[in-house]
Amino acid sequence: MIKRKGFETFNGCVGKNINKIYLDDNDRLIFEFADGVWMALIDDGQSCCESRYMSTDDNFVEFEGAKLLDIELKDWDDVSENDYIVHEIQFLDIKTDKGIFTIANHNEHNGYYSGFVIDCMIVTREFVPFAQKANS
Repeated sequence: MIKRKGFETFNGCVGKNINKIYLDDNDRLIFEFADGVWMALIDDGQSCCESRYMSTDDNFVEFEGAKLLDIELKDWDDVSENDYIVHEIQFLDIKTDKGIFTIANHNEHNGYYSGFVIDCMIVTREFVPFAQKANS
């Protein structure tokens, strides 16, 4: 699920050229666009007793200079050990004119909580402290 407001924010960035892509220590996927706009994709569904994180095997450098085209969420069978140790995964495919890269969204919980809430927001450079240091 993508929050409605987040979906509208993402659509406003479609067609923009990507300068850099970051997956930060707070599990936020950050886009820095050529026009100076910064956008973050996050899993905003955190509840008590969960561990949520993002991962990827893709090399973001390959997508620098690409044009952002679309996003697609794909659910996956959970890899749970039992009813009380649940590990859900949802894939986020980011489509560009240089190809697709995939982010795996993970949610590990006790079986009571579940699901994902992907949100998208425009952020400032200060929102991404490591990027500010790296690009100063």
